[in-house]
Amino acid sequence: MPVQENTPEYLQEDEIDLRELWATIMKHGREIIKFSAVITILALIYALSIPNSYKSHTLLTPQEQSKPALGGGLAALAGMAGVSLGGGSADASTSLEVILKDYNFNKAVIKKHDLVKRISSDNQEKNMVFAFGFGGIYRLFSSKNNDKNSSENEKIFSAYKALQSMVSLSSDKKTGLITLGVTAQDRFLAKELVDIYLMELTAHLKQMEIKEVLKKIKFYKQELVVTNDIQLKTQISGLLSSLVQKKVLSSSNEFYVVSQMIEPRVAHVTEKTKPKRSLILVLAVIMSLMIGVFGAFFKEFLNKNRQNAQ
Repeated sequence: MPVQENTPEYLQEDEIDLRELWATIMKHGREIIKFSAVITILALIYALSIPNSYKSHTLLTPQEQSKPALGGGLAALAGMAGVSLGGGSADASTSLEVILKDYNFNKAVIKKHDLVKRISSDNQEKNMVFAFGFGGIYRLFSSKNNDKNSSENEKIFSAYKALQSMVSLSSDKKTGLITLGVTAQDRFLAKELVDIYLMELTAHLKQMEIKEVLKKIKFYKQELVVTNDIQLKTQISGLLSSLVQKKVLSSSNEFYVVSQMIEPRVAHVTEKTKPKRSLILVLAVIMSLMIGVFGAFFKEFLNKNRQNAQ
């Protein structure tokens, strides 16, 4: 059959092609190896120039927030007055995450704790850890921050963007546990920022809640004076009592809406999260060899075209 007669020819052509490909690789083998060596050395220099990054975190458990039961008449009065009397509140994790992303909140924290200076690379450099303990390559290629001409708002916004990449907050949907973590090249700074943000986030939530509680108490007291309904007076008095109790309890807790299960600590010098230097080198070797082989084939293709043209 025609197919059977042509099969050996096809196999022979395939075998010849594979031999030609291998011959091309062997012909340009030294060039491929030299190119791969150069790229690998550059990747090694790059990997050694990156300081280690460390993570510090704290584990939090949300506290149950009790909500007073409202009667229909009182709820209607509150609605007319524009006062929220409970319900629809976000959980602790969502509330903390929303505040964490808020620029105005971060701006206040940055100013209060002078984080523009604290998180600068110049300030972190004294605590940076490098591979083999050598930071000369980093200092050779790193440029000093010359932001003297930058306005205060520009400095604060740059610090805000840097902090957004450093600070993280996540929650486990099954257990409800909340993790607040910070990754930084200064392992002491990472722990310090966890403490700062835990304190400021919970304090901000507490301040918002107390403001809302005081608003409700004022509204209840006004209604208690003008209402003549005995049943409604009793209900208002009970709610006033619960709100005052909530205010006292919120002021007595160390952290509002959450309790700290595990305190943050300074990471050990060997507990780096990145960079993955071995991975960088492996990828550099593989990619450089692939590019080198492709370049050899392309060069051979151009040479054949020139020969055919002559």
